[in-house]
Amino acid sequence: MTTLTLFFDSRCALCAAEMHRLARWDKHGCLAYIDMHGEGFDAADYGTTLAAMDAELHGLDAQGHLMVGIDAIAAAYTAVGLGWLVWPLKVELTKPLWGRTYRWFARNRYRVSRLMGYRCADGVCDLRFR
Repeated sequence: MTTLTLFFDSRCALCAAEMHRLARWDKHGCLAYIDMHGEGFDAADYGTTLAAMDAELHGLDAQGHLMVGIDAIAAAYTAVGLGWLVWPLKVELTKPLWGRTYRWFARNRYRVSRLMGYRCADGVCDLRFR
C-alpha cells in the first residue's frame, strides 16, 4: 500500500539514483514515484507549481498532505524503514540548518551529480538507469 508519493526530477542523475535506491529498499511498496518532467504532468493537480517542485523534493502522503524538502526526505526514509538515518532532519533545533543546506543542494543538484560521477543517457536520468 502506497503511503507516500515522491515527485522527482528525472533530469537529475543523483535524484534518479536516489529514487532507485529508495525503490530497492521499499520492501512493502510504501512509495510511489512520479517524474515531474514526465508527459502530462501538471503540478497544479497537487496544488503547487512546477517551479516549486523543481526547487525542492515534494511528497504527497496518503492523506493528501504535501510535504516539501527535508520533511519529504524524512518521510520517504521512514516509510522504507530507514528513519534512523534521517533522525537529524527531524530535530527542531537543527531543522532550519538542514533545510537551508538541502535547498542549496537542490539548487546545485546537476553540478553535484556531475561532481559525484553520476551520469545520464541522452540528458535524461530516471529509474531505468541503474
